[in-house]
Amino acid sequence: MRNCPVRMARWSARHPWSAIIGWFLFVILCLGAGIATGSNAATTKDFWVGEAGHAESMATEGGLQRRPTEHVLIHAKSGPLDTEAAGSAVRELTDRMAELPEVDSVALPVRSKDGSALRVTVVLKGAELDGKKNVVPLLEQTAKVAVGHPDLVVEETGSPAISQGVNDQRGDDLALSERITLPVTLVILLIVFGSVVMAGVPLLLALSSIAAAMGLAMLASHVLPDPGVGTNMILLIGLAVGVDYTLFYLKREREERARAENRLSPEALVDLAAATAGRAIMVSGLAVIASTATLYLATDVIFSSLATGTILVVAVAVASSLTVLPALLVKIGHRTGRRTATRDARRASRGKPVRTKSVKPENGRVFDALLRPARRHPVITLCVSVLVMLAIAAPASGMKLIDPGKDTFSRDIPAMQVYDRLTAKFPELLVKHEVVARSAPDQAPQVKQALVELGRRAQADPLFARNAEPTVRTSADGRISVLELAVPYPAPSGRAIESLGHVREVYLPATAAMLPGADMAVSGDVARGQDYVAHEKSKLPLVVGFLLLLTFVMTVWAFRSVVIALVGVLLNLLSAAAALGALVLVFQGTWAEDLLGFDSLGAIASRVPLFLFVILFGLSMDYQVFVVSRIKEAMDNGMTARAAVLEGIGRSAKVVTSAAMVMVTVFAAFVFLHLTEMKQMGLCLAVAVLLDAVVIRMMILPSILLLLGERAWWPRRPAPENRYHRPAAVRPVRSRT
Repeated sequence: MRNCPVRMARWSARHPWSAIIGWFLFVILCLGAGIATGSNAATTKDFWVGEAGHAESMATEGGLQRRPTEHVLIHAKSGPLDTEAAGSAVRELTDRMAELPEVDSVALPVRSKDGSALRVTVVLKGAELDGKKNVVPLLEQTAKVAVGHPDLVVEETGSPAISQGVNDQRGDDLALSERITLPVTLVILLIVFGSVVMAGVPLLLALSSIAAAMGLAMLASHVLPDPGVGTNMILLIGLAVGVDYTLFYLKREREERARAENRLSPEALVDLAAATAGRAIMVSGLAVIASTATLYLATDVIFSSLATGTILVVAVAVASSLTVLPALLVKIGHRTGRRTATRDARRASRGKPVRTKSVKPENGRVFDALLRPARRHPVITLCVSVLVMLAIAAPASGMKLIDPGKDTFSRDIPAMQVYDRLTAKFPELLVKHEVVARSAPDQAPQVKQALVELGRRAQADPLFARNAEPTVRTSADGRISVLELAVPYPAPSGRAIESLGHVREVYLPATAAMLPGADMAVSGDVARGQDYVAHEKSKLPLVVGFLLLLTFVMTVWAFRSVVIALVGVLLNLLSAAAALGALVLVFQGTWAEDLLGFDSLGAIASRVPLFLFVILFGLSMDYQVFVVSRIKEAMDNGMTARAAVLEGIGRSAKVVTSAAMVMVTVFAAFVFLHLTEMKQMGLCLAVAVLLDAVVIRMMILPSILLLLGERAWWPRRPAPENRYHRPAAVRPVRSRT
């Protein structure tokens, strides 16, 4: 395992064109295979959890499951509604919709209580989640009716139209993030390398890794269905780690070249870089993959998709850094060598001295200033830094979770604007509870009577909409019955959640007592969200426990030190807690709404904390591995523990900070997106990476290691490794400190 990066790099260095062509053929093959097979989209069944999932499975068994439904709202542009004109629009709309193959049924128009609007409900064919794929023809017909009745406003909304709008907006958002991220990343890399060619290499490999991972994710979706979020994560993580891994490798190769004063061949330089940075990249990638894999323990289709996308893109990014990158470096090195030789020959022929580049110090004044507190006052630096991180983390203790439904989507989506106007006229459409009962066929009359009684009790409750006599739908075989209860409050609101509690804890037990042997459960908009949050909370201890254990084991395996592993776990916890505290501080309140362009939910999207906690552990391991690897390398070359800490952190500071700036840029770009969940993820990841690179790795970690000294490497100090012993000419220079 230890020799693997060197063997791979050595082969690529000696067969550069084979490695380069092979890599891009691999990318094309992955992407082509993915496009050819297509994605296997998740179905409604894949989202079933808790009591709500059980209720939906029973309803589906009886053919009474939710159907994709659209609502067409008709009202006057100004003044009272013209009944005759509205009736004409309804007839035309009904005729047009009925002719569409995607439409199952068109209901009779319903007038609002104030008489100012009409609503026509259209049910589509197929499963609930298929609606967004089939809704476009309906929207086109609605637009044609609107053109034919210029005095009326004819507009359409519904879950399919909203989902389609969210997809379109997400695509525009991702394009925007790319337009922001790519130029800024290129500028950072130009500053780091001072060369267009060397700056382009990390971007090229990151983008090719993303393309290959997308193709592989399409193939993987036939094993683990894709709910539509995996692509976002591949782009988010792929660009960050793809650039970072390449950056670490490139910086190490340039460092070795500078030490050797251009006396080593490109192949030898690649060998040296692979033995150090290459191994660190492999260990870091494995750590991220192992950490992310714990998301599968959540047994949730969304987390599984996020984990799959992250694991694939990290694995591909590691492979690109260990295979095609050495080949590119060899080709670039030989080309640079030929140009340098030609230039020197020309200068010599003109009688001018040959220019030689002096080895620049690894770090400048900024990094030296950041390290100075830990070097001079480790105890004070440690205490102050930890207190600052704990203060940032404090708001996380008051975190509230919510499952964001369509009520939380951006109002820039046209279908959401129509949705607001529709629910203002018809508030009973905001939320529906669905009470599902399964019994023997001969019990159908008693079941219906019990459900009607439950509906009457709910009608007397001020939390429920006042409708006509409750209607019960029963399956053809009489085994399944469904009662719908309308609530005139948005799904995330406290009143809607309270109404669910009344149904489950008061009305259902009272009526279920009348039905011995019947199986009854409640689903609906609120129940889905509440059960999903409860499901995540129940899985949290398992995921976090395995995450901590895997992180500890991976670090012990990498560095053979229990103390280093324990310190790494604690620092990762501190970094993740601070990031989540910043997340709560910004998004759970309202003070940053105008600044970041969002409407506060008064809570955090339920999927965000667990996912971020896992990903942050993985990303923190990146920096932990690269920094501690440099320290261990210095100790293996005979330095004392104190000198090795200062040498290792000093030499890695610039590259770690540069990599962090790339990650922060990538993640911060997601703050400008519309979807609140993506904003929360982007901000949290950006803050976490910044704090981890600056506070954790430049202040807290060196302070701890300086205070521990040799004890940090218990149970034993790493033995010198002569396997990758450098020639005397390129031995690292000891720190003056």
